[in-house]
Amino acid sequence: MLGLLLVFHILATIAVIGTAFVVPVIRRSARTASQLRFAFRITTKLAILPKIGGAVLLVTGIWLMFITKMGLSQMWLNLSILLSLLMVVTIGGLIEPRMKTIMQIVSESKSQGDEVPAEFTQAMKKIVPLESTAQLLMIAITVLMVVKPF
Repeated sequence: MLGLLLVFHILATIAVIGTAFVVPVIRRSARTASQLRFAFRITTKLAILPKIGGAVLLVTGIWLMFITKMGLSQMWLNLSILLSLLMVVTIGGLIEPRMKTIMQIVSESKSQGDEVPAEFTQAMKKIVPLESTAQLLMIAITVLMVVKPF
């Protein structure tokens, strides 16, 4: 049972982390307004992966804590949970609302031809540090989960 639970936990982690690293790359690679619209259609479809993966990650993580009788006694686990909460706030509270605004800018740019709107470039410059922060948090969480330093 422990092994199967761990496999689901790791697969959920891949769904969350993989999407969080790939989606910004897809968005940033678009050079025209039509490419941006296409990139947003793809990334909107991929957005379900971290939501499902996050739920599975939470359930399997709690279940693993109970099975191993670890609870919250390990500092690396407590720090991982704290960083995970910060990551959720960063993505859900800071990045997603801004992305909705950016998606609206891109969808309204259909009438302006295939040129990338200047507002998009300015808005993306504000999101890039937030996405980088979320990615660094994911790396830190992964390192803590694998290395278990303290």
